[in-house]
Amino acid sequence: MPGLILSAPSSGSGKTTVTLGLLRALSRRGVAVRGAKSGPDYIDPRFHEAACGAPCFNLDAWAMRPERLRALAGGDGMLLVEGAMGLFDGAPPEGRGATADLARLLGLPVVLVVDAGRMAQSVAPLVAGFAGFDREVQVAGVVLNRVGSERHERMLRAALARVGLPVLGALPRDAGLGHPSRHLGLVQAGERPDLDAFLDRAADRVEAHLDLDALSALAETAPPLPDAPGPCVPPPAQRIALASDAAFAFAYPHLLADWRAQGAEIRPFSPLANEAVPDGDMVMLPGGYPELHAGRLAAAEEFMKSLRNAAQNIDVYGECGGYMLLGEGLIDADGARHPMAGLLRLETSFERRKLHLGYRHVRAEAGPFAGRWAAHEFHYATTLRAEGAPLFDARDAEGTKLPAMGLRQGRVCGSFAHLIDRVAEDA
Repeated sequence: MPGLILSAPSSGSGKTTVTLGLLRALSRRGVAVRGAKSGPDYIDPRFHEAACGAPCFNLDAWAMRPERLRALAGGDGMLLVEGAMGLFDGAPPEGRGATADLARLLGLPVVLVVDAGRMAQSVAPLVAGFAGFDREVQVAGVVLNRVGSERHERMLRAALARVGLPVLGALPRDAGLGHPSRHLGLVQAGERPDLDAFLDRAADRVEAHLDLDALSALAETAPPLPDAPGPCVPPPAQRIALASDAAFAFAYPHLLADWRAQGAEIRPFSPLANEAVPDGDMVMLPGGYPELHAGRLAAAEEFMKSLRNAAQNIDVYGECGGYMLLGEGLIDADGARHPMAGLLRLETSFERRKLHLGYRHVRAEAGPFAGRWAAHEFHYATTLRAEGAPLFDARDAEGTKLPAMGLRQGRVCGSFAHLIDRVAEDA
């Protein structure tokens, strides 16, 4: 399996743009290529899929078992893994789950994307430090990003000649390759009417300024991965009604693939379109951006009525944004309160936002996701009121006990945790 990892010294270096440009450029050449994203990102993978037409999974070295990671990474075609944050940045205290952990586990070479816009000769010690920090992580090449001029590029290349790593290309500054963003990351791929034009522009720049043949040859040096299925998460029900639209887009593809592979039927529907919940054995409301569409959701009478009816007979589970919809009210950023489903005694607000971020160990005694899970929490909502039985016992990435997470009431439950992978009870 040819493959490589695109990482960087820090966030904001341009990894996403370079990755998307490579995926689109290689696919335009007829190369079978697919993307993957390091860590618990819900947005970048959909851009990967749009760029090359192949499914994109998350590879989470903190939350997923090694055999799970190898199975997800394996497959046909070249694999381009987009790193998260800086190469060695991970969960405290020792940085577990960093992109570097994937490089070690999968044996993939790393291409370091360096934002060179505000440096010259200092690029050399920066790259040398990353290349020499961990001998089990093969930093095999450099892409220079946001280069100011041909003279600037010559200075950077001359400095890097002392390091001995190949410079695989230098991308000039291009304001047209900026991404619009909001409070959880980039504006979602499906919300960009100019998405194909953006991806083609990124691919044009990559073809003009990066050595695609050298990058492809580097990917061919990756060792083969075992061609064996990894562990799967059992489906929580046979027929799962899944909310899926711009307000509820954060469902992990690897979990949905697990459930389909084991015979479960996923039935998508759109709350924003006021669609009724399909017949099924469970309703799942994933995370997303209900706060941006709270007025439309509150007015979606057919959806709300069908959801309340379903909750009388089958399990209903809400995750992050879906959890907020199950509450009694949601206050948006402008301070307006919108009535929600009223299935949990919960009030949330975005009027005064606070970031809640980090990996979580969670365990539920009951409900469709009973057992132990590796999870991630990432939201800005403030909980004004939460009354009832908690859903999860919780600890942070370092094992420190946290307040209980979520609520359950009858067959309805939810929390702000995004579940990633099951953990063995004796682990």
